[in-house]
Amino acid sequence: MIRDFSKEFENYIELNLERKSDRDLFEMDDIGKILNAAYLLKGVSSNKKETLLFIDEIQESPKAIKLLRYFYEEKPDLYVVTAGSLLEFALKNVPSFPVGRIEYLYLHPLNFEEYLGALEHKEAIDALQNITIPDYAQDVLLNLFHEYAIIGGMPEIVSQFVKDKNIANLSKTYNGLWQSYRDDVEKYARNNSGKKIIRHIIETAAYETDRIKFERFGKSNYRSREVGEALRSLDFAKIIQLIYPTTSILPPVITDYKKRPRLQFLDTGLLNQILNLQGQMITVNDLNDFYRGKIIQHLVCQELISIHEDVFYKPHFWVREKKDSNSEVDLVYRYEKYIIPIEVKSGKQGRLRSLHQFIERTNHPYAIRLYAGEYKIEKAKTPGGTSYLLMNLPYYLGTKIPEYIDYLVNNYQL
Repeated sequence: MIRDFSKEFENYIELNLERKSDRDLFEMDDIGKILNAAYLLKGVSSNKKETLLFIDEIQESPKAIKLLRYFYEEKPDLYVVTAGSLLEFALKNVPSFPVGRIEYLYLHPLNFEEYLGALEHKEAIDALQNITIPDYAQDVLLNLFHEYAIIGGMPEIVSQFVKDKNIANLSKTYNGLWQSYRDDVEKYARNNSGKKIIRHIIETAAYETDRIKFERFGKSNYRSREVGEALRSLDFAKIIQLIYPTTSILPPVITDYKKRPRLQFLDTGLLNQILNLQGQMITVNDLNDFYRGKIIQHLVCQELISIHEDVFYKPHFWVREKKDSNSEVDLVYRYEKYIIPIEVKSGKQGRLRSLHQFIERTNHPYAIRLYAGEYKIEKAKTPGGTSYLLMNLPYYLGTKIPEYIDYLVNNYQL
């Protein structure tokens, strides 16, 4: 992506700090000398005006991160982009971080709309961007989304699939990607014991199908504190995130860290590969009927995460836990003065018991349900007699949830 971006510049220098020759440049403290040496090392002319400097794998050199401040102050005409895996860990080791001089962007796996872009399926993208979705596009988009749900959004995987259209050929690439994440994250464990716990979590986390407990995670003897520390490291790296519930029915959405969280993997395709599910998913008609609906719930959550540029954004689910009655809504989304409940579930309205519990307690009549059916808005009632509007959205509209909520609230009333 950055190489494509570099075509807009007269000069382009790419450094990879996993290479010692590139990393050694940053042992110098003089920005001018570093740049002159980089020009010379890469055989690039320093006469042209607009130059893009790309520093890849910058996590390998905390000193290079520290020096970004001086690039900003001493060479304001130079354009600098850096990238790194598990960069969050490296930042903790930088004694003087260049606060206010760096802009952050977090790259998520491709969402469904971006996947369609990779396929160069312009007609499907045009249809997806309509509010509301046209009837004629339903079957095509649902089939394409089903394909996307199987392979996920890792760019290398999608690129390979676009070339040969063979899911069976992707296993080696999936395994290589997952192994590289495993190897990388272990580097940042405090000690050998920490590495063992992280390794155990990575090997067992995919098999947790519900909200988790830290104590004895993955049928181990590890204590809550040890597992919690390791999971927070994985969450920090965004490889396996902790998605916590809320009990809020009115804004703000307050995270309840005392309640058990769900796990969210970096990418649903990787999760499918770990669980060896792809072959079975090909023949499934409704993803809600597969693996107790956990895969489609996971993917919708991933879709919501993907549309937020804020690195710290995390979705929430809603719980109401009483002695004789527990309720759980798959997702909630804040819209202005409302918290909107979202269920990822097929079937009749009567099955939406937890959503009804939420609607009977909140300050608005709006609810969303994602399912394998067509787009429609229904007037409905909870068992307690509260009227509400249920917007039914096909699964493939996960990234469009905020836009559809806006459409619902501004165009429909009871």
